[in-house]
Amino acid sequence: MVSGRDKHPCSLVTGGAGFIGSHVARHCLEQGHTVIVLDDLSGGFADQVPEGARLVVGSVTDVNLVAGLFRQYRFDYVYHLAAYAAEVLSHYIRRFNYEHNLLGAINLINEAVNHRSRCFVFTSTIGVYGKGQLPMSEDMVPMPEDPYGISKYAVELDLAAAFRLYGLPYIIFRPHNVYGEHQNLGDPYRNVLGIFMNQIMAGRPLPVFGDGEQTRAFSYIDDVAPHIARSVHIEKAYNQVFNIGAIRPYTVNHLARVIIEAFGVEARVEHLPAREEVYHVYPSLDKAIRLLNAEPRIGLEEGVRRMVAWARQAGSRASKVFTDIEVSLKLPPYWASLTEVHGK
Repeated sequence: MVSGRDKHPCSLVTGGAGFIGSHVARHCLEQGHTVIVLDDLSGGFADQVPEGARLVVGSVTDVNLVAGLFRQYRFDYVYHLAAYAAEVLSHYIRRFNYEHNLLGAINLINEAVNHRSRCFVFTSTIGVYGKGQLPMSEDMVPMPEDPYGISKYAVELDLAAAFRLYGLPYIIFRPHNVYGEHQNLGDPYRNVLGIFMNQIMAGRPLPVFGDGEQTRAFSYIDDVAPHIARSVHIEKAYNQVFNIGAIRPYTVNHLARVIIEAFGVEARVEHLPAREEVYHVYPSLDKAIRLLNAEPRIGLEEGVRRMVAWARQAGSRASKVFTDIEVSLKLPPYWASLTEVHGK
């Protein structure tokens, strides 16, 4: 039996072939962890798994696979980043959302309890707050507006219950609008920066839902992933919830202008009908700055410049288009058109 408890810590990083997960896995390796990545490659890519980590292709929904990995490695730390994070789309794929984002997490929590893992690190979402008072802070009572946020908050509650009953330590992060290298540029449903960059490189207009004056605090990956990775080594972080990312909000219209300027091309914005979403989102980071020294350091223009340089080199890749929408009522026409084209 392999175990990191007597040598280097052994860590499981779910979603480690994806965007945030691949960066967290790299930072864990740099800290001396043995890293096992579990990823079904539905939104990630094998070549993004950092050298030195072992990739296991599979899903967190596979109970037997998850149990077997815990028996083999007896993970010291679990970093659970695997999720289908299309927040607004979750209204229309409710069963898929709960199976993957809630029940998949429960499979991991069960095994972490059974195998006495030292800490369970979970990436939730700022979406748990809903239309809360701004800035969104950890002492607010979450009121998520969509199935994605509901599933994430349910996992948060389950981790708190597992700690009370079994003593499983946890750390919860609520990141928001994270962007940077390794983001899936081919995903048409999420990650607005990736969508905009993909459209520019394909010579197509940038789709903006509504008037584009909705605001987000766009967070560069290097202001997020390192803090998630090292949190297990900070005792005062245990059993805490942290907002993590950027503070300053920008409109989607401003973001589009910044990206167009960074590419140095002429591009136009196409305004689409508004969709159901929280209009203004930005957090308080007082707690993360105080306990984790997680003050954001990369501004939007610099972060976009770095991501554009990477995107030009990496290009875009095809990603899954949902052809099995569960609820089509009020599905935005733009998404409905994608489903019709790819479902034929």
